[in-house]
Amino acid sequence: MISTEHKQDLAESLEFIYPGQAEAILPDLLEILEAFRLGHPLPSIRPGDRLSEKDCLLITYGDQIQSKEQSHLQTLHQFLTTHVGDVITGVHFLPFFPYTSDDGFSVVDYYQIDPNLGSWSDVKAIGKDYRLMFDAVINHISARSGWFQGFLNDESPYTDFFITESPDTNLSMIVRPRTLPLLTPVETPSGRKHVWTTFSPDQIDLNMANPEVLLEVLKVLLFYAEQGASIIRLDAVTYLWKEVGHPSVHHPKTHRVLQLLRTAFESAAPNLVMLTETNVPHAENIGYFGDGHNEAQMVYNFALPPLVLHSFLTEDGSALQNWASDLNTPSAETCFFNFLASHDGIGLRPVESLLEPKDIEHLVASVLAHKGLVSYKTNSDGSQSPYELNISYFDALNDPESDEALELQIRRFLCAQSILLSLVGVPGIYVHSLLGSRNNYEGVKATGRNRSINREKFRLSELEAELSQAESRRARVLKAMKTMLNVRQKAKAFHPQAAQEVIKTQKEVFVLKRSSAQESFYCLHNFSHQTQQVDGLPTHLLDVFNDEMVTQLSLAPLAFRWLKVQGKA
Repeated sequence: MISTEHKQDLAESLEFIYPGQAEAILPDLLEILEAFRLGHPLPSIRPGDRLSEKDCLLITYGDQIQSKEQSHLQTLHQFLTTHVGDVITGVHFLPFFPYTSDDGFSVVDYYQIDPNLGSWSDVKAIGKDYRLMFDAVINHISARSGWFQGFLNDESPYTDFFITESPDTNLSMIVRPRTLPLLTPVETPSGRKHVWTTFSPDQIDLNMANPEVLLEVLKVLLFYAEQGASIIRLDAVTYLWKEVGHPSVHHPKTHRVLQLLRTAFESAAPNLVMLTETNVPHAENIGYFGDGHNEAQMVYNFALPPLVLHSFLTEDGSALQNWASDLNTPSAETCFFNFLASHDGIGLRPVESLLEPKDIEHLVASVLAHKGLVSYKTNSDGSQSPYELNISYFDALNDPESDEALELQIRRFLCAQSILLSLVGVPGIYVHSLLGSRNNYEGVKATGRNRSINREKFRLSELEAELSQAESRRARVLKAMKTMLNVRQKAKAFHPQAAQEVIKTQKEVFVLKRSSAQESFYCLHNFSHQTQQVDGLPTHLLDVFNDEMVTQLSLAPLAFRWLKVQGKA
């Protein structure tokens, strides 16, 4: 049975979202939850135990690694078990459903696996070896989906599943990350209508103001839990609730929808972790933790990728130090999902209040100099500004046309990854970072889309041939990443709730102290091309990568060290 407390919370959320309709909606909502709960009795895990220092997720497409002998999902599974092993504990699948555009983020059918990738049985097989994160693209759906085709044919219940507005409506207040028109005209038996399309004409926004849509979305999310997902990533949730005359980002009803979903999961699928994808300024981003108990358990740490990149490009980690010193979450149930690279680019909005405008301009100029690309957004006044840097993280750090030694380039890249793996939270590693990929210009040429620069797909045989060459870039990066991950998994000091302290040092160095009741680590990073001396640390320290006691606290250019305190810190 759903508890009285959960029923009350659900009713209050429904009344806030749909004033005057809660009494009518609640029975249908409870029926969905009761049916799932009865069919899937799960033991409840204490909130603080859902994630640990062992957790690290690989961010990947389902068809990332391909071979002719088996499905793409089976090939990915083979690669993971053969070449990665258990240093990665989870797989974040980017949308693996049938789709029509945006590399999966225009879903045709929420309930099907794209047959070009494999089947649900392939996904469940991977789930036997790794925990699973699924992408829930619930802000919008493909124009070719059954739901929208029903809308186009004036079929019930789909006539109110999407948002329509008059083209004469003043929508200048709406904030969005695209430059395409917000309204897309479509023809229906009852005449021409203009539907809301935040991202593209092929991605039609769902009408959350219709409670039937919310209930259908809840069914989808519970279906994902049924298929083995223990983490649900809510894509583009920033834009979930639309209202003319409101910017339609971070709408109070968006937060209340998240609170309702959190209560629903706690009552019917208590082991499910909710992760929000909100690529916005840091102060706004952390608002999706709610009060620490009622919204997302995990929030993307979107400020991290541009701050780390800025630190290396300028050899100055001051901004990173200042930001990380204040990094905290509102409860022991919450943590950051840390990452440096993903299928998208490096977002700039998260650092609008953390870096000076000249520093952001320098990031843009550096990425262009490294043969990357820049995507723009339209502001409310009609102007455009850089929104995202499109480039592989390896090339963002390293000029692909430089004659700098590969050894130094790999060292710089691994130093950045060390920050990711030592920072408080749960790390997510994009597959192209795990494998040290460079820019994929052919992909951009083929698709005409900037983001394709970091979305190259692999042939298993070719990838394994590269990895078999011990001195190749990919082999060296993968080996080093596995070494770091192996150390991390065995240290309670890297638990998402373990203490973190930023040790203030010279601007060229970034030092984190991570501590649990059992142990403490100092993680040192050098952004500069000069050897740096680090003062003020304990004298009895063990370098965990070479198993040697440290006699001199120096950092080689672009180097990192993890030092374990011997005895009391």
